[in-house]
Amino acid sequence: MGTYSKIYQSWKDNPQQFWAEAAQLINWDKPWDNIQTTHNGLDRWYVGARCNTSYNCLDRHVKSGRADQTALIYDSPVTGKKKQYSYKELLEEVGTFAAVLQNQNVQKGDRVIIYMPMVPEAAIAMLACARIGAIHSVVFGGFASPELATRIDDCKPKLIVAASCGIEPSRIVEYKPLLDAAIRLAKHKVEKSIILQREEHVVALDNLIDLDWQKLVKAAKKQGQKAEPVSVLATDPLYILYTSGTTGTPKGVVRDNGGHMVALNWSMKAIYNINPGDVFWAASDVGWVVGHSYIVYGPLLQGATTIMYEGKPVGTPDAGAFWRVIEDYKVKSFFTAPTAFRAIKKEDPEGEFFKKYDLSSLEALYLAGERADPATIKWAEKHLKIPVVDHWWQTETGWAIASNPIGIENLPIKYGSPTKPIPGYDVVVLDDEGEAVENGVTGNILIKRPLPPGCLPTLWNANAVFNEKYFDNFKGYYETSDAGFIDDDGYLFIMARTDDIINVAGHRLSTGAMEEVLSGHPDVAECAVIGVKDALKGQMPIGLVILNNGVDRGVDNIEAECKQLMRDEIGPVAAYRTTIIVARLPKTRSGKILRATMRKIADGEAFKTPATIEDPTVLTEITTRFKEVGLC
Repeated sequence: MGTYSKIYQSWKDNPQQFWAEAAQLINWDKPWDNIQTTHNGLDRWYVGARCNTSYNCLDRHVKSGRADQTALIYDSPVTGKKKQYSYKELLEEVGTFAAVLQNQNVQKGDRVIIYMPMVPEAAIAMLACARIGAIHSVVFGGFASPELATRIDDCKPKLIVAASCGIEPSRIVEYKPLLDAAIRLAKHKVEKSIILQREEHVVALDNLIDLDWQKLVKAAKKQGQKAEPVSVLATDPLYILYTSGTTGTPKGVVRDNGGHMVALNWSMKAIYNINPGDVFWAASDVGWVVGHSYIVYGPLLQGATTIMYEGKPVGTPDAGAFWRVIEDYKVKSFFTAPTAFRAIKKEDPEGEFFKKYDLSSLEALYLAGERADPATIKWAEKHLKIPVVDHWWQTETGWAIASNPIGIENLPIKYGSPTKPIPGYDVVVLDDEGEAVENGVTGNILIKRPLPPGCLPTLWNANAVFNEKYFDNFKGYYETSDAGFIDDDGYLFIMARTDDIINVAGHRLSTGAMEEVLSGHPDVAECAVIGVKDALKGQMPIGLVILNNGVDRGVDNIEAECKQLMRDEIGPVAAYRTTIIVARLPKTRSGKILRATMRKIADGEAFKTPATIEDPTVLTEITTRFKEVGLC
């Protein structure tokens, strides 16, 4: 594909030509009238073009000779089940379920909420919606009823597709009571629900509203019903995905059809070095944007093989779970969250499980979702002996803003940096007044408009909120709400969310930089730094630290060493004194540490348990620890 600098410059010189060429890899029912336009403050790509995402993910590969290639692998250590679908078989299932939806009067433009665990039917439902032009909105299976109800009221779905349950390593999560409660709470009344009965937990169905997935599909197959792809505008919505941690009126990130396909298809080779026929694995969940982009759509657009894994990085059954999947399916590129690797490192600090599996197929590891601390990256490099890529993107962008683009050129790694901006993203760092800062100086990370294809064109039914949230503070720029800097070599460093920059006696300090120091301690498995109120200095940094398994040294010694490390690396200006050893940190189900919630607990402020939290009991543990050391 050429060198990174050459390709990035070719995009800057002529962005419309760049994205016109990238679009040649997609099948279009009608070509575009304009590559890109801006109207009423909203950017649009491939205006006037017509297409179908499901066709591009499935039909075109079947027609081009990939009918018998494996498209989707399902691997569930929590149930012991495995299943594989060829492109032909997946097309059969998607076409059938799309007909089932049409039989329920779901039409182009209608919304369908999908409330399911990591099972193949979740991907089938997404692709079936795309096939008939319906707009899907995936909500985590097991999400709390009030949060599900707010999403029902916001997108007003014609029906909901759900499963009877989710399965955790130690328990069954019943979905039906949560779904029923959400439907009762919602002002918008859903007409029907389609329920996938899992044999691990079969539920009674309400004959007035509930339909049985298996029976509907069986009947449709018996009658030979299959839906053909419906042509939609490139600018029509493909899906709505509500941002995590939403309170009040949820913010529904919209993804369009045309630009989304072009960007993801291009990224599969350019960023992840995946060719048609390769095996790609994103160990995420379809409830998150990673699951949308790189479990379902990206790999299938590229004609690759994708994996749906219903398990955990540890505990299903052990810290070698990921390596077993990579060996079994010959994974070429692997994408997961830094949190997952920190969990593995905590359980297996010496990396003994790496030695038990053949990982020779694996060429690169990609981390995103949380800042990847250098200690974790070095640990992964040591045991995997492959490039470990920290790359940065957001729910709103749908694909990477910055990465080491291994499919273009394997750039030198700088620890703590997601490398350089990807073509399509003109990244700048400005101060609070909108002035450019010097290289190496931390400021607000912004992206010059227009955002590239694949990024959100707006929020669902909220154009004014969209502009207010992302564009009003810095005219002409998308506000990422991340803080960081660009160095003299053009490498980007993401140091913290802008609300995680703490002010210690007038000095603006990055919690990310402090976490980098603490994670460098050999006994530390994972950490988080928060700024708590201080009458004298305004804020003071507090470090919360999880130790590696098997550490039996005195806690006082470790705390003293952390304090000295911070003094040596950051300096006395950090005023760092307090390290708190904890058993766990509160996280979302995608692995993001809930720093803002912990800060409110420490400051004695009222807080709401985030809807996306993995285990709410951790907040009780943290509150108890804070009280033990005299906080809150």
